[in-house]
Amino acid sequence: MKRQFLKGICFVAMLLASTLAFGQQKFTTHQVKEGETIYSIAKQYRVTPYAILQQNTEIKNSEEIRPNTILVIPLAGVVVDKKPTEPEIQETQIEPTGFKRHRVKKRETLFSLTQKYAITEEQLKRYNKELYAEPLKKGMVLQIPKYPEITEEDEKDIEYETYTVLPKETRWSIANKYGITIDSLLLLNPELPKSTNYLAIGQELRLPRPKGDSLEKQEVVLFESYTVPKAIGLFRISQNYGIAVDSIIKLNPEINETGGLKEGMVLRLPKQKPKSELVNTENYIFYQVRPKQNIFRLTQNLKISRDSLFALNPELENGLKAGMVLKLPKQKESQLDVKNALVLDKINLIDSINIENRPSVMFLLPFRLDRINFRDKEKTEGQVSTRNDIKYAMGLYTGALVAFDSIKKLGVSVDVKVFDTQLNLEALKTVLAQNPLMGIDAIVGPVNPNLLGEVAVQAANFNVPVIAPYAAQSELSLNNVFFSIPNDALLRNKILSYIEKIRDNENLIIIADDAHQAAKDSILRAFPMARVAKMSEDGSLHLVDFQAMLSERQENWVFVETDKPNLVASISSILNASMGSAEGGDDVKVKMFTTNYNNAFEADAVSRPHLSNLKFMFPSSYKEVDANSFTKAYRKKFGHAPDRFAVRGFDITFDLLLKLAHKKNLYETSKIIGSTEYNGNRFNYLNDWTSGFFNQASYLMQYDELRIKQIDSK
Repeated sequence: MKRQFLKGICFVAMLLASTLAFGQQKFTTHQVKEGETIYSIAKQYRVTPYAILQQNTEIKNSEEIRPNTILVIPLAGVVVDKKPTEPEIQETQIEPTGFKRHRVKKRETLFSLTQKYAITEEQLKRYNKELYAEPLKKGMVLQIPKYPEITEEDEKDIEYETYTVLPKETRWSIANKYGITIDSLLLLNPELPKSTNYLAIGQELRLPRPKGDSLEKQEVVLFESYTVPKAIGLFRISQNYGIAVDSIIKLNPEINETGGLKEGMVLRLPKQKPKSELVNTENYIFYQVRPKQNIFRLTQNLKISRDSLFALNPELENGLKAGMVLKLPKQKESQLDVKNALVLDKINLIDSINIENRPSVMFLLPFRLDRINFRDKEKTEGQVSTRNDIKYAMGLYTGALVAFDSIKKLGVSVDVKVFDTQLNLEALKTVLAQNPLMGIDAIVGPVNPNLLGEVAVQAANFNVPVIAPYAAQSELSLNNVFFSIPNDALLRNKILSYIEKIRDNENLIIIADDAHQAAKDSILRAFPMARVAKMSEDGSLHLVDFQAMLSERQENWVFVETDKPNLVASISSILNASMGSAEGGDDVKVKMFTTNYNNAFEADAVSRPHLSNLKFMFPSSYKEVDANSFTKAYRKKFGHAPDRFAVRGFDITFDLLLKLAHKKNLYETSKIIGSTEYNGNRFNYLNDWTSGFFNQASYLMQYDELRIKQIDSK
């Protein structure tokens, strides 16, 4: 046991990452790292600094490049290289000055090669065409192109305006309105906090204004590309878009430079916001088009018809383009993976590991080493098996150890610090005082909610996120805390929403003891027609009145809300016996539900066959784990099967490490990662701006044929 506490963690390194293309292999995105400049980034992608500034109009000059800014980078093809006062010049694809041979080594990736030789993935594939058809393999001999050095260029001036935040607007909707990223919005408004998405009504923001006098008074939602059809002039376009001819020319100077408007020319035009419509999360959700997508695939992925998609997004008549932001009906939110009103593409975290990210995590768990005498084996085993705090801590820790082994096999190095909180505030303060939080990426723990405030406040001083291994239990404002277990209200809403969808004309009955009146009230708000069974003074069910409520014509759906095992056993037995033949010869049909699944339903006194006969359904933050790679690895390491605490320890830790290996900032990763699932737990953190991050993911489970089965697919 003691050896398990003191066991060291081994570290190795590897990378599996990819760069997102941005528009038909002509653009990509780049997240600025510490120490990078516009010139070093331009050199890396073999383009001019001015070409980068052209694609990122929110950047006024090269000095404004800051870490974590997301830049749009033009790739090979047409590269603009000019000073602001010169006519536009188009250069052909930059040719390499020579080549170098490279033999692929074990664990090398396309990304690591592009970083090593300062080239793009497309440039590497262009001169090694076999990479288009097959993955990189050890022993391959590649031609590495060499390119000339990039010189510094002049900067481009951009005009800005002050924008006043309207009701129900979000950071994302405003950034979308101006055609910039949220990172750019934060760059232009450094006073905005990084750990919350909150915007106040009437708050003023600094945002880029399009060039052109006629556009200065026009409110713009986004810019779109417009391909000039045959036999149309500037006046007709100005009428269609509601802007002046001079504004079109200033946005598209190539019109004058090429001798006038021509068929097939692609123009950049602003789409005016309809006055009768507020673009906010009350009306719509949004999706940003990715490279190489087509309309058919979009309609399938977004679960919407082609006609409906075009009706909401008339700009699609001009063609689908990467980077275009599409509106979708708010009603689709339940069918898609949505966060902060933006539909997320599924990201495979295991395929998105970055070798440069070495997570550093701290565990604060109540091992109670101050109470354990390791020389007395029997007493130690008794303490571990009977004390829930130690049992929970040991489960989380042993599951985390298997997670460290698993992430190590993926090649990720992790720095880990583990401390015993002893369930004591003074002991916790001593640990935090002796171990500065500077450089820590995340803290897991503490297990005791009474210690959470101290940890969260100290961690907030260093912008360190805290992963609480339980549900939120207070109204404290802890905006750096990730509550990893969904709370009772969310679980209750999950099953009530599901029942509302599948219900026809069933007879609904509620059985709730005095301690669960909140659950009863919630059910009645959702189903006002439900009837409440009477409870006797001793807390038991009033049997005669209840049996009179059972319908012989309708199926009976009975909610049981209690944490008393004897009451659960009694009610399930009564319901099971009620499913016999009625006087008219018809069977009485009964199903049993609860909105609050707890230990009472797992007690020995409760008959599993009865629950199975009743198709007992309940919401849960956890599902049982069958034999899989994790359970086999755990049994091999510790000699026994994992309990639910160990499963939770693995899932919380592995999810955290994968997210930090993807992007070494849990706040930023949580914006772009939707629902994740491992063995017995799901995670989908939603930030409510002021009170932290709350896990919204859960399960619906049902007893069926003496087994507990998952009945929902999401």
